[in-house]
Amino acid sequence: MTAGAGAGAGRDRKVDEVRRMLEGPHPPVPVDLAERAVRRGARLLRLRRGARRTGWWLAGTVFAAFLVWAGVEQPWLPEPAEVTPPLEGW
Repeated sequence: MTAGAGAGAGRDRKVDEVRRMLEGPHPPVPVDLAERAVRRGARLLRLRRGARRTGWWLAGTVFAAFLVWAGVEQPWLPEPAEVTPPLEGW
């Protein structure tokens, strides 16, 4: 195997490319970049907070509906018998 032909050769080439890019002229940055980032971050926080609140509200509503259903149906009780058992021994 020759020097530089191993598995690390591709990695070294990528590292060299990144270093050349970082040493070169930097691209211009928009003046209002920080303001836009703050606005976008605030909007994302509001959306996440709203989604979280909606999720909790929905979970609470489902839980309340379950409690009402369980109170009305009482699924833990056995079903009433359709036929009366015969009376024997009278």
